Amino acid sequence: MELTKIREFTDSELKEQQAQAGEQLFRVRFQKSLGDASGVNKLRELKKDIARIKTVARQRELGQATAPTESAAPAKKTRKAKKA
Repeated sequence: MELTKIREFTDSELKEQQAQAGEQLFRVRFQKSLGDASGVNKLRELKKDIARIKTVARQRELGQATAPTESAAPAKKTRKAKKA
């Protein structure tokens, strides 16, 4: 799931999506423990989706609507060699 799509969800929809992804993650882990290795990629994607959902929910909780942009980041400091 894309981050832009996740950001469009309401808080209640985020909770629903997190619950659904958690249930799917449980099922895929269970299948994997039974020897079905076909869901390894799905497992990885579900874990990433859950992390993305939790990140957006936490940003909203802290009052940050979006992640900081690159222009807001401090400029890099460069070292200049001293001439003696």
